[in-house]
Amino acid sequence: MKVKEIRDLIDFLADSGLEEVNIETEEFKIKVKRSNEAQIVETVAAPVVAAPAPVAAPVPAAAPAPAPAAVESPAPAGNNYIEVKSPMIGTFYKAANPESPNFVNVGDKISAGDTVCIIEAMKLFNEIESEVSGTIVKILAENAAPVEYDQPLFLVDPS
Repeated sequence: MKVKEIRDLIDFLADSGLEEVNIETEEFKIKVKRSNEAQIVETVAAPVVAAPAPVAAPVPAAAPAPAPAAVESPAPAGNNYIEVKSPMIGTFYKAANPESPNFVNVGDKISAGDTVCIIEAMKLFNEIESEVSGTIVKILAENAAPVEYDQPLFLVDPS
């Protein structure tokens, strides 16, 4: 999807009064959601197919596509910790900006839906929310470091 098409989608969302639009093709998945504070755009890139798929016009009544921001899976070494993994390739940030406090620190209690970090992908800042509740045991990614899809970012003790 080209930048102009993404801007057109954002303009469409602003003009239509809709709160959220989801589009999914073989090549990519995009979710544009309106917020009172700021516009949040999330994208998840899939492996590129050799032949480009035709681009469909945005549909106002698009059904929300399930795109988990964090995936539960047991951590290695036989413990009962849950890994919060990156849903995309990008740059990991612990805070919204350098002057802001970290979203979470080791020892913090989190609930499902709490923002734990931001991942920048293609100049878009995506808030990553936890799908688990518990205590942050370890932060596995370095601030401002690149992360890969499905890379563990945090260890959470669910007890």
